[in-house]
Amino acid sequence: MERAITVTVDLGKREDWTAEERSHELRELASSCGASVIKELIVNRDRIDSGHYIGSGKVEEIAIICAEEKIDAVIFNNDLTGSQEKNLEKIIKAKIVDRTRLILDIFARRAHSNEGKLQVELARLLYMLPRLTGKGVEMSRPGGGIGTSGPGEQKLEVDRRRINSRMSRLKKELDGLSKRRGMMRKKRTRNSLPSIAIVGYTNAGKSTLINALTSSNVIVQDKLFSTLDPTVRRFVLPGRREILFIDTVGFIDRLPHHLVEAFKATLEEVSQADMLLHVVDISHPKAKEQSDAVYKVLDEIGAKGKPVITALNKIDKVQDRSLIDKALKSFVNPVPISALKREGLDGLIASLINVKTNP
Repeated sequence: MERAITVTVDLGKREDWTAEERSHELRELASSCGASVIKELIVNRDRIDSGHYIGSGKVEEIAIICAEEKIDAVIFNNDLTGSQEKNLEKIIKAKIVDRTRLILDIFARRAHSNEGKLQVELARLLYMLPRLTGKGVEMSRPGGGIGTSGPGEQKLEVDRRRINSRMSRLKKELDGLSKRRGMMRKKRTRNSLPSIAIVGYTNAGKSTLINALTSSNVIVQDKLFSTLDPTVRRFVLPGRREILFIDTVGFIDRLPHHLVEAFKATLEEVSQADMLLHVVDISHPKAKEQSDAVYKVLDEIGAKGKPVITALNKIDKVQDRSLIDKALKSFVNPVPISALKREGLDGLIASLINVKTNP
C-alpha cells in the first residue's frame, strides 16, 4: 500500500465546502484508491503560484515531510498543469497526483466491462493530451500505485498524433455502443417499460437500494465509486406494472469534465430515462451540498427537469430525528428510507407510482 499525504489548497473563496471538508473527502478518495494517508495538509493561499501551484516554502516543507515519512505520493485536491507537476516532483522527490488524475485512477480500477474500460481510457487520454510535453516519461514509469493503473498507460509515451488517432477510434467504438443502447431503449419503449434512473452522490447507497428493491446482487462496498458499470433491473409494481431501474455511476463534487465527456454513452441512460430516483445520504453532514453537486452534473448532461423522487437514505444512521423533518422540507418529493434496513421502501414505491401517474 502506498504511503501518501494529501494537500488541499484554500484560496479563501466563499464556497459551500470548507477546506477541512474537502480535505476529508480527498482522504476518502485516496483510500478508495488503495493509499494509506499519513498526513492531511491544508495550504492557505491568496493566489495560485504558476510554477508550483503553492509557494516554494510550502513545497520545501512537504519535501521534508516526504523524506522523513517515506512518502510515495503527494495528492493534490486541485488540478495541476503538466509543468506544475514536473516542478513539484523535482523538489519533493515523490509522485505528484492531482484531483482529476486520482479520480481517473479510481475509475480505471472499477471498470470491468468493455464499455467501461473504453470510457476510462478515453478519459485518461483526454486528460493526458495537454500534458504530453515533458510528461511522457514521468507518467509512464513502470510499477503499480496511484495514477498508474488501468487501461491507457501504455499510450503515455506516444506522440500527439497517435493519441488523437486512438481517441478517434475509441469515440467511434463508444458511438457504436451508444447506438446499441439507443436501440435497446427504443425496444423498452415499444414494450411500454418505463425507466427510472437511480442517481446520487457516490457512496449514497444506490446499489444497496437497487438490491433491496429488486433482490439483486449488485456489488456493494463502503468505497467511493464502488460500482462503475450501469446496471438495469426489472421491477414489478403493485398492479403488475413493470418498470426498469437503471443504476448509474455515482457523481461527485467537481466531477472531472474528462469523465463526463467520456461517459456520455453511459450517462445517456440518465438523460433518456422517464424519471429520476435521487438517492441522498441524509446522514452525511454535507447532504444538501452533495445533492447540489448531483444536480450540477444532471444539468451538464441535459437531464434536469425530469420528474424526481428523492430517497433520503440511511435514516438508520441519523440520531437526531429533527434533521429528517428538516430535510423533508429541503428536497424534491422526499421519502425517508433505509435501503440497508429495508425501511420505508413501501412508501418509496408508492411515491414512484404517484409521480409516474401524476407527473
